[in-house]
Amino acid sequence: MKLTFSPASPFARKVRIAAIELGLIDKIEFVPVSVVPGQPNDEYSRDISPLKKLPVLILDDGSVILDSYVIVEYLDDLAGGGKLIPASGAARWKVKTDHSILQGVLDSMLLCRYEKMVRPKEFYWQAWHDDHWNRAWAGMARFEKQDDALSRPLDMIQIALTCVLGYADFRFPDCGWRKAYPKLNAFHEKMLQRPSVKISLPPTA
Repeated sequence: MKLTFSPASPFARKVRIAAIELGLIDKIEFVPVSVVPGQPNDEYSRDISPLKKLPVLILDDGSVILDSYVIVEYLDDLAGGGKLIPASGAARWKVKTDHSILQGVLDSMLLCRYEKMVRPKEFYWQAWHDDHWNRAWAGMARFEKQDDALSRPLDMIQIALTCVLGYADFRFPDCGWRKAYPKLNAFHEKMLQRPSVKISLPPTA
């Protein structure tokens, strides 16, 4: 299998952590891909992902699996099922719903970064930026109150939350989430002790 990724992508990091935790990391070849807003990548769009998103898992038969959650779901099934994502019942739908929130938090943070770093200054939209930042902030606030999600055995939500907090550190180091959300801070410090989380940290330069 091959995984298209960028070391800076929190979505790809999610898959990397899951692959390590599931014992599948040695079965995946990581293929760096540059996907830059406003710049075409015709070959990638044509052959891999028409949405030009990372990551994508390319199976040995050439078929592709898109979306970080779907990829982790596939890997979890490959590892026997029910390890990071509950196999059935109410717990499964809770995990899927919580993950959708965390995915939205990452999407909003990414849009905030694009608004400041990519959009021409004369077109900068402060209200748009603030709206998306408030969504991300409210998403973190929700998980600050979910003691069970922060303390139960490792699952998909803990991995996704770790990637959210790591991306906040990486791209918004002065946003103050650690002071605002002490339970999330303690959770993140605990997660940083896991080799899979340390190995997958985004680049510092």
